[in-house]
Amino acid sequence: MERVAITPEAADLLRGLRASHDKPLMFHQSGGCCDGSAPMCFTQGTFLTGHQDVHLGDLEYGATEVAPVWISKEQFAYWSHTHITIDVVPGRGAGFSIEGPTGHRFIIRSRVFTEEETARLTEAPKG
Repeated sequence: MERVAITPEAADLLRGLRASHDKPLMFHQSGGCCDGSAPMCFTQGTFLTGHQDVHLGDLEYGATEVAPVWISKEQFAYWSHTHITIDVVPGRGAGFSIEGPTGHRFIIRSRVFTEEETARLTEAPKG
């Protein structure tokens, strides 16, 4: 059971960002600072994760491209019962996420896991 997914439109944008930055990408789900609760996209190594972060999963967005998705432990405590889908809409977010200059911004769409899905969540994410 996956905790995180990506829409085809967001995957298209990620492929373009990967090509223009020539570095692997990652997401960190913001906990309310600056851009609200927006998923922030960075080149890997730009945003450092640590013991205070939880790895939600990996998004496949190209033939061999994978973007890990992280969230703070505190935020995960609130959202552990939800499935997160990263999507994209027209507009501009704050300045930290690398898609800002494209005229688009990543957003999340979330829903509560069903009882069946919750039962299939056999392992807690690694932190």
